[in-house]
Amino acid sequence: QVQLVESGGGLVQAGGSLRLSCAPSGRSFSTYAVGWFRQAPGKEREFVATISSNGIRTYYADPVKGRFTISRDNAKNTVYLQMNSLKPEDTAVYYCAAVGGLWSGSYSRGATDYDYWGQGTQVTVSS
Repeated sequence: QVQLVESGGGLVQAGGSLRLSCAPSGRSFSTYAVGWFRQAPGKEREFVATISSNGIRTYYADPVKGRFTISRDNAKNTVYLQMNSLKPEDTAVYYCAAVGGLWSGSYSRGATDYDYWGQGTQVTVSS
């Protein structure tokens, strides 16, 4: 079992930046692909970004492409989501998720592919 803990959320003005972190408690997840998802009030959970376990391959949803960067430091057992040029429509609860058993260069955009989820961290962008 992998328990994920997100941190770094908060309140920021439009145009500002935040960096979210995701780390597992109790074990390494260097062999897991990791994804970030978000859910705004009244909306379904949506894919944001994903990174392969080797950190080489990434993929972004169109609304965040060019503004968000996903990265990982396997030595620190942490995955990051750097969010720049934030917009009010980025306001949501952000979740990280992990899936094992993939080729080291693989990732997934599908929420149903992920085995483990964190409890989420709130990001609020004011206009």
